[in-house]
Amino acid sequence: MAVIETAEKMLPAGLRPIGGRTLRMLAAVLTEGGEKAAAQRIALTAFSIRILSAALAFVSQIVLARLMGEHEYGIFVFVWVLVVVFGDLSCLGFHTAIIRFLPQYKAAGAFEEIRGLTGTARIFALLSGTAMLGAGMLGLHFFGDLIEPYYLVPIFLGLFAMPMIALGDILEGTSRANHWPVMALVPVYIIRPILIIACMLIAIATGAEHTAVTAMQAALVATFVTALGQYGATLYSLRRHYDDGPRKVDFLAWLSVAFPIFLIEGVSFLLTNSDVVVVGIFLEPHDVAIYFAAAKTMALVHFINFSVKAASGPRFSSIIAEGDHAQLAIAATDAARWTFWPALGVGLAVLAAGHLLLSLFGGVFTAGYLVMAILLAGILAKSLVGPAETLLMMAGKQNLCVALYAGALAANVGLNLALIPHYGIEGTAIATASAMAVEAVLLHVAVRRTLGIVLFAFASPSAATPEMRVR
Repeated sequence: MAVIETAEKMLPAGLRPIGGRTLRMLAAVLTEGGEKAAAQRIALTAFSIRILSAALAFVSQIVLARLMGEHEYGIFVFVWVLVVVFGDLSCLGFHTAIIRFLPQYKAAGAFEEIRGLTGTARIFALLSGTAMLGAGMLGLHFFGDLIEPYYLVPIFLGLFAMPMIALGDILEGTSRANHWPVMALVPVYIIRPILIIACMLIAIATGAEHTAVTAMQAALVATFVTALGQYGATLYSLRRHYDDGPRKVDFLAWLSVAFPIFLIEGVSFLLTNSDVVVVGIFLEPHDVAIYFAAAKTMALVHFINFSVKAASGPRFSSIIAEGDHAQLAIAATDAARWTFWPALGVGLAVLAAGHLLLSLFGGVFTAGYLVMAILLAGILAKSLVGPAETLLMMAGKQNLCVALYAGALAANVGLNLALIPHYGIEGTAIATASAMAVEAVLLHVAVRRTLGIVLFAFASPSAATPEMRVR
């Protein structure tokens, strides 16, 4: 309280009322007990990490663009997006299934199941990531002549990162399920970007060329170092919290939940990254570079949704396990608010500084400013319903989510194919923003009809229907 009172006195007189309320609310979040305060602390931690990670990612992309030029940079970002997408998909949903099952097992004291779940998921990720690697190699062998020559070597190198990307996703899910936000987010979003730039600079200093091949080699080394370090840290924490002991494996039950989640998140992930992929397929690396720079700059807003989702998943799962539907409606509405208002503020600030931020990549990149404005509209539309997909998945509505995301993805791809030939990267931005709006509408309707919750940033938590409260 002494710190808060001192801080209030330092504020200008006109800002003291609102500033004092904000400081006291922050103090309550940091000190109070209870499930809601714990979720808010996790969200705040994840939010802080994502702010730092967004800044690091932004700086790292500027450095790479400056080092390679727009052509080589466009090659690298297109291939790296493909590698990350398929590496994440190779988990088949197990990284989110952990978040679904582990809190419930922990509440029931089922430590044998926890040990079995986490161990099985790690092994499965390595095997499935390796299978994806093999499939990629076969694809290069049989269809390599259909790929532009400048993509071949970067793709070949990137394939070797897939098992480690899959393992990293599983480890992140394990840490999120245990409410360890630092361990969940720091390796991939802080350490790996730093290592990529460090390895790239070392390679260039030792005489390597300023090409996408060198950048992909740096990314490969950084991915292996990060994943192996994260594996050691997560394993140590698991043993410290749960001790060694017998394991109970129910692989088919976990897979029956993980696979629908894979379909949901797979379609969602494709929906998120399909714009860069489509631009890479139909346009030149130069266009890929400009679009990606604009999208990456506006991605400074995306981390807000990610941070709220990181906290909401375990909280939704715990509330659903308790059967408190009224509390679930309050938690869902809170999550939508935590998503929309910060996204609005950050988005407008980023857009105001858009020309300056894009110019840091190089003079040619300012052509992507209109792309930024269009993408912001889509991001804000999606943020109105917060982490609705997480709520549906934690409530067991995976199959419904698959259908919703499939529809949004189909709209995105269809609009891209229709608009890119006429409007180039601006057409891709329109298609992507429109798909986000379609996704938000579908999710809102789905949550209302299946859970009885009016999930909207401006809605009251009491908007849960009477049927919802008594079910």
